[in-house]
Amino acid sequence: MFSKNTFLGMACLLSAYMLSAQSYQGLLTDNYSGVHGVLSNPANIADSRLKMDINLAGISALYGNNYIGFNFSDVFSDYNSTFDTAKTFPRTDNFLTFNIDILGPSVMLSINEKSSLAIFTRGRGLFNVDDVNGNTLDKEGGFEETEDFNVVEGDVSGSFSAWGELGATYARVLLNKEQHFLKGGLTVKMMQGLGNVYLDGSDITLDYDSNTREITTTGQLRHGSTGEVNDEGNIGDAFNNFKNGFGLGGDIGFVYEWRPDHANYTKMKSDGSAIVNRGVNKYKLKIGASITDFGKIKNVDGRDRLYDLNKTQSIDNFDGDVLEEALLDNFDLLSDTKSKDYNLPTALHTNLDWSVASKFYLNLNADISLASKNATNVGHIMDQYSITPRYESAWLSIYSPIGILNGVGFQWGAGFRLGPLYMGSGSVLSSLVGSETKGLDLYAGLKIPVYQNKLKDKDKDGIVNKEDSCPEVAGPVENKGCPWLDTDEDGILDKDDNCPNEAGPEENNGCPWPDTDGDGVLDKDDDCPNTPGLVEHRGCPDTDGDGIIDRDDRCPETPGSVEHKGCPDSDGDTLADIDDECPTIAGPVSNKGCPEVTQEVQKQLNDYARTILFDTGKATIKTESVSVMVDIIQILNEYPNSKFTVEGHTDSVGSNESNQKLSEARANSVRDFLINEGIAGNRLTAIGYGEEKPIASNATSAGKKQNRRVEINLIK
Repeated sequence: MFSKNTFLGMACLLSAYMLSAQSYQGLLTDNYSGVHGVLSNPANIADSRLKMDINLAGISALYGNNYIGFNFSDVFSDYNSTFDTAKTFPRTDNFLTFNIDILGPSVMLSINEKSSLAIFTRGRGLFNVDDVNGNTLDKEGGFEETEDFNVVEGDVSGSFSAWGELGATYARVLLNKEQHFLKGGLTVKMMQGLGNVYLDGSDITLDYDSNTREITTTGQLRHGSTGEVNDEGNIGDAFNNFKNGFGLGGDIGFVYEWRPDHANYTKMKSDGSAIVNRGVNKYKLKIGASITDFGKIKNVDGRDRLYDLNKTQSIDNFDGDVLEEALLDNFDLLSDTKSKDYNLPTALHTNLDWSVASKFYLNLNADISLASKNATNVGHIMDQYSITPRYESAWLSIYSPIGILNGVGFQWGAGFRLGPLYMGSGSVLSSLVGSETKGLDLYAGLKIPVYQNKLKDKDKDGIVNKEDSCPEVAGPVENKGCPWLDTDEDGILDKDDNCPNEAGPEENNGCPWPDTDGDGVLDKDDDCPNTPGLVEHRGCPDTDGDGIIDRDDRCPETPGSVEHKGCPDSDGDTLADIDDECPTIAGPVSNKGCPEVTQEVQKQLNDYARTILFDTGKATIKTESVSVMVDIIQILNEYPNSKFTVEGHTDSVGSNESNQKLSEARANSVRDFLINEGIAGNRLTAIGYGEEKPIASNATSAGKKQNRRVEINLIK
C-alpha cells in the first residue's frame, strides 16, 4: 500500500522531472503552430500560415490528482515541509494520472493552396490509477504493524503504457466558396509498444489484526504487464525489446472558417490572375472538431493474471515483495493468459477561435475523453475545458490559457512562441498563486518555421508589390499597376491613344488624320481611304466613268446605267447583261432574258422532227433529212437557254425489246447530230419510248407510219 509520504514523493518527483503540458496548451491554438497542429486536429495544417515547419525536439507532460494539493512554491524552499503542510482530499475515488509526450523530428509541408502533408515521430507515456481509496493514503506515515487497520478499497483500476509513433497526416481544403471555408484532415500512425502494465481489481478489502499479525484480504485483482518480475522485484525486459506490441491508429478532424471579408485577401498579379494571400489569417470565426487516438496496440508480449485475494495470512509473507511478486507468492492464480491489447486514449477535441481584432484572438477549447476509465488496459485523458486569449503574429505569439481540468480544478497558465522556440504551461500561474496545487504541466521545444509570404500592396491598387511596376502609385492591372500616361499631351490617355507619341484628335483615337491613298482627300473625309479616287466622289474611284463609284458599280469596268447599278443592257430587255443569259437577244425577265419557246415553235419543231427519215430498222439518218435537221438547229439556236428532250418512238412491229432499243438509238442519233452541229449537249436529253406512246393505230400501215417518229419537246 502507499503511504502519504510515498504518494507525495511520487507527486513531487513527477512534477520536478516531467513538467510538461498535456496537448501543448496554448500552442495548439496558434495558427503558426505548424506540425504541432496535427496533434489536436489533423485538418489544422491545410491552408497553413507556414510553407514548411520542422520540429527538432519538443516535450510536454501533465501530472494531476484529486487527493493532495500543495503549495508549489514550497517545493523549491523546503521539500520536506511541503509534504507536512500539504492538504489532502481523501475520497473513495481518488485518482492519479500523468502523461509524457515527446515530439521528435517532424516536418509539415504545404504542398499547394489546397493540400498539406506532415510526417511526425512521437514518443508517449500515459499513466492512470483510478478509484483509489484516499482514506488508505490519508494515514500519516503508513500503517504500523502494532496497529489494527481496515481498508475497504472496493474497485480499483489503472494502467501505464509507453509507445512510439510514426505518423503521416494529409489535410486538404474541402470547400472554399466566398465566406465559407472548410478543410479536413486524416492521420494514420504506426505504433510500437515500449512497455505496458495494468491492474483491475474488484471488491478489494484488507483487514489487519496486530495481535495475530495476520491480514485478511478479499476480492479479485487482475494484473498484466509486458515483462516478468525478477528476483530483485523489477519488471525484467518490459522496456528493453520490441516485443511489446504493434498497432495502427488514427486521428480525423475538420475545421470550418467563416470569412466575411474573404475578398480582401485576394490580390492580383500583373497579368490579372488572382493570387490568395496565404500569409495571413482570413477568418472571423473558426470552429474545429476532431477525434484522436482511435486504435490499439496489439500482440503485447506479456502475461495477464487474475488472482483470488480471498485469504488470511501472515503479514510477514509480504516482506520485501513488490506487487507482482507478492501476488504470485501469496495468492491463488485463477487464470494466466496473454496480456490484453492496450486501447489508445481516444478523445474528442472541439475548438472555437474568434478573431477579436488584428492579431488578438480568443479561443474556447474542450478535450473530452471517449475512453472508459474503468475498462481494463485502456488509456484516457482528463477532460479539460479552457478559454485562451492570445496575441499572435508570425514570429511571436503569447497566450494565457484559463481552464478547468476534471478532478484537478482551476488552472491558469501562460506560454509563448518566439521564432524557433516555444515554451509554456497550462497551470504555471495558478500553481504559483495557489496553495492547493493538484496538477502541474510544462512544455518546451525547438523548431524551424518557414513562413508563407504575406502579400503586400502598398498603393492598395489590388496588385501585389512584387508584381506591381509602380508599387508606390496606384494604377490599373492593364498597365501593370502604373497610372496611365498622356505622352503626346493631346488630352487622350496612352491606353486610349492609338498614337501615344503623336498628338491627334479624339475623333481619330489620338492620331493625326492621314491620307492613306494619297489622293488628296484626308481619310476622315475619304469614303475610300485605301484606294485613290476623285474629290467629287469623296475619294472613291469610278473606273468606267459612268458616274457610279466602283464600290457601288456592279460592272465597275463597263459603263452602265444607274437603273442597272452601273451595268449595260445590250438587248434592251430591261435585264442587265450581267444577269441576262441571252444578253444579245431580248427576252422576258421570267426566262432570264432569253426568248421563250411558244406552242407554235414547239409544233414547228415536232413537224420538222417527224419528217426525219432513218434507214429501215436502223438509227442512221437518211441524207435527205439533213435539210430538216438544219431547220431544227436554227430554231434551237434562237432559244439558247432552253432545254429539250429528243424522243424516239416505233410502231408495234417486232418485239418490245427490239423496238425499245431502236427508239433509244434513233433518239441518240438525232441528239448526236445536233451536238455535232453546235447545240450544247447539256441542253438535249435522248429518251426512247419504243412502242409505248403511239399517236395512231398500229393496225394500219398509215397508223404505223405515224407512230414511227422522232419528237423534240421543250423541258419546262
